[in-house]
Amino acid sequence: MLELLRRRQLSEKYAALWLIVGLGVLILLIAPGLLNWASEALGFEVPANLLFLLALTLLLGVSVHLSWELSRLEDETRSLAEELALLRSRVEELEVGNRQIKEAAADNPSSQLGDREQ
Repeated sequence: MLELLRRRQLSEKYAALWLIVGLGVLILLIAPGLLNWASEALGFEVPANLLFLLALTLLLGVSVHLSWELSRLEDETRSLAEELALLRSRVEELEVGNRQIKEAAADNPSSQLGDREQ
């Protein structure tokens, strides 16, 4: 995970999330009685059921968040593509206009001299 973060293939917010998950798992490995206590307090018969529920909730939350980010990025990509198309059209119009001005100047070189003398 640290290598992905170092190479900038994983953003800091996701690295922090997985670091917290890793620390939680480490705490449960060091103190397994904590899972038993939480299971009893919440009314679970088997501690593994609580662990399964927590994992399922985490994965569902990550999935919803990533779906939201994907939708936002799709909208942003669509907007940028539209803006790019408009800019390309404008550049093409300017290039055509510039080409026409150069052609007109090449066809009538005496008008350039007259403009400079005035």
